[in-house]
Amino acid sequence: MALEILYEDVHFIGVNKPCGMLMHRSKIAKDVENTLLMELKAQCNKFLYTIHRLDRKTSGVVLFALDKESQSQASKLFQEKKVNKTYHAIVRGHTMDSGTIDYAIKNESGKIKDAITHYTTMERFEIPLPFGKHDTSRYSLIALKPETGRYHQLRMHMAHIFHPIIGDRPHGCNKQNKLFKERFMSMTMMLHAKELEIDIGNKLCIQASYPEEFNRILAMLRKS
Repeated sequence: MALEILYEDVHFIGVNKPCGMLMHRSKIAKDVENTLLMELKAQCNKFLYTIHRLDRKTSGVVLFALDKESQSQASKLFQEKKVNKTYHAIVRGHTMDSGTIDYAIKNESGKIKDAITHYTTMERFEIPLPFGKHDTSRYSLIALKPETGRYHQLRMHMAHIFHPIIGDRPHGCNKQNKLFKERFMSMTMMLHAKELEIDIGNKLCIQASYPEEFNRILAMLRKS
């Protein structure tokens, strides 16, 4: 299946990354046959330069450069926090209307780094499904705007405020993940990189539609 191209010019190409696809091969995934980088190279027949990353379980907007100079230009904007990223997530419980999570987390090297995430609640759901001591189950659709870009930041931040992202392993709620697997046949993490805004000489606002499974779960929650 062809990747969904969201934006393309002579310097950049944006794509909608499927959930479950690795960005590229790594030391712990040397034998993976299909990666986003490999698939996109084959599809567009161009050399690609990585600018930023999404983890394997996250779907949504990824921007690549088509030349080294453009990569350097865009990477600098990411480093200087001049790029606006918006993620959508389905989480356990009813979140506040809005909030800021300021909670330092460990990076991949084990060092503690400052991390800040802003969120707003878009929709709340309550379905007639008993869970634990409760007669119903509550969920929220939220928009997340990370101010910093730490490894697994959004996943750890939502777990920190006791509204873990549905389908997140290992940071999420194992009981909720089991419930979604058994009752709704879903093991997908409900985190999607919805929008990327960047000024690279001209202002770009690249948006990615939800994947099929995200839409299915949303429709189920809205119907209940």
